[in-house]
Amino acid sequence: MTRSTTARSTNDTIIWTAHPSARLGNKMGEYAALYALAKLNGHQAYVLPQMQRELGNIFKISLPVLPQAVADSIKWKEYTLKDWMSPEYRNISGQYVKLFGTPCSWTFYHHIREEILREFSFHDSIKKEANSILERLKGPKVNVTYVGVHVRRGDYVKVMRDIRRGVVADKNYLQQAMDYFRWKYDNPFFLVTSNEMDWCKNNIDHSLGDVHFVGDGQEGSPARDFALLAHCNHTIMTIGTFGYWAAYLVGGETIYLTNFTLPDSPYLNIFKYSAAFLPEWIGIPADLSTLMQKGQ
Repeated sequence: MTRSTTARSTNDTIIWTAHPSARLGNKMGEYAALYALAKLNGHQAYVLPQMQRELGNIFKISLPVLPQAVADSIKWKEYTLKDWMSPEYRNISGQYVKLFGTPCSWTFYHHIREEILREFSFHDSIKKEANSILERLKGPKVNVTYVGVHVRRGDYVKVMRDIRRGVVADKNYLQQAMDYFRWKYDNPFFLVTSNEMDWCKNNIDHSLGDVHFVGDGQEGSPARDFALLAHCNHTIMTIGTFGYWAAYLVGGETIYLTNFTLPDSPYLNIFKYSAAFLPEWIGIPADLSTLMQKGQ
């Protein structure tokens, strides 16, 4: 259970928190960075009620909750984080610090990975449901290797093309990634989740009978899809923090889409491939030919 607190702003109280924004994957990144940086600086971290509601309903997070009335009474020092760890974050000053930004990088917290994994332990009911679905899909087969596949599309299709000068994962990438696991493991079971399940069903070859379209695509209630991915043995991710965090929690082999923007993309000013993906993960370069043909 997440603890609550009656912390008040006194002359000697030091309070760190994070501004909650965006969806599940981003909030997990915000929480993990807050947890790690507050610990690094020797201060107590608190979560705001909104973050506790969304993450606490899924995970057994331990950071205490700062009542909204207390948070509203504090004059915060707003500190914006980059998407990766930077040396100056080891010495952040201020009595009341509120972190902004949506960092999603192992460089903040990988040195305390086991603690972060404990923070993102699923509630028992969610874990039980995910394991039940996996068992039902497996049926009588033995020695099954579950591979979670997250296909992020939706708004990202236009965002990547029109703003970031990049692409999302295509059918060829997914085929290559799946073929890797088919080559390496005898009985792979691919569990596909996405916010565009129709696209997946039309573009992922499921003729071998090892692909299962299990996602419900409900972005407003992502716990079920995320738990299914996180209870697999390995991960195929495309783009986005949702897939990243599933892979990070799983800890098995991860295949990810890399080099998915043109070299002059403005996105590369705020994003680093080396900070976004663990060194041992396997990157498959995106096909940028459609962007190059358009001269974008």
